[in-house]
Amino acid sequence: MIRIGVAGIGLIGKQHIAAIERTPGVTLSAVFDPGVEDSPWPEADTLGDLASMSDGVVLAVPNALHATLAKTLIDAHCPMLIEKPLTSTAAEGAELVAAAGEVPILVGHHRRHNPLIAKAKEIIASGQLGTLTTLHGQCWLPKPDHYFAAEWRQGAGAGPLFINLIHDVDVLMHLCGPITAVQAFESNGVRGKNAEEVSVAIVKFASGMLGTLNLSDVALGPWSWELTAGENPAYPKTDQSSYVIGGTHGSLALPNLTVWAQEGGPDWWAPITQTRVPLPLADALSAQISHFADVITGRAQPLVSAADGLRAVQAIEAIKTAAQTGKVVELG
Repeated sequence: MIRIGVAGIGLIGKQHIAAIERTPGVTLSAVFDPGVEDSPWPEADTLGDLASMSDGVVLAVPNALHATLAKTLIDAHCPMLIEKPLTSTAAEGAELVAAAGEVPILVGHHRRHNPLIAKAKEIIASGQLGTLTTLHGQCWLPKPDHYFAAEWRQGAGAGPLFINLIHDVDVLMHLCGPITAVQAFESNGVRGKNAEEVSVAIVKFASGMLGTLNLSDVALGPWSWELTAGENPAYPKTDQSSYVIGGTHGSLALPNLTVWAQEGGPDWWAPITQTRVPLPLADALSAQISHFADVITGRAQPLVSAADGLRAVQAIEAIKTAAQTGKVVELG
């Protein structure tokens, strides 16, 4: 049994604990969270103690603590799964990637462990869509007031860009290549706190492909991965899609895996056919924990590496900077 510890037992930390408990071959060694009392799980006194009790640690603390606590685990030579984002800033992320050395780091972009992402990648690589030209990603998450009871969720850097859209950015770069430039606007006119509530971005990919990303946690609607993929039973599943990827010969809607095409197209006067690729619902968090166990034992390299996590942070940071400055932001 691979012993996995969890640092941080808030909303996502508890989800990781549940995933560990339902995943064969792994066991929860202990938890570490100074802010929680009377935990139902074995507790470690310090993060160092947790590392010594575990074969690997899931770091699910608030974003601002990722860089500091990850360095503690690196010093302890402890493999880690860092919940996204990798760090709060790209500068911290670059330092962490440089400091990691041989210590394995898996970043918690769990959607990559969903088989439908592998199938989407396969469809794109097959050439069915032709040359990719554009995409649209939508992430509308109508969050209730009690979600913001924790004050940090309304602070700078704690809005839906780093909490939610970073997942979408990671998946879309995995499917379509790196983002090289962004323009953006944002607003926070409903709650009026430091965290953004709406963010709309135009993104350019290294291939020349262009896309739009539309994010809001104050718009009620079904168009987000959480509400369409069926990954988490806590969210009511709808039959909508949240991504549309277009090419010269066809387009792909996700997560419902619908391919739109034409016989002899493209021709806007000709009928368009749709083919839906059936796949069963997947437990992406459990698959991620199973993969983490393989990373710990050296049987696999991280599917989402620290460098991947850094690229996602850089893209989100660029969107934030572009919205605040009104300028195009280029990514290296």
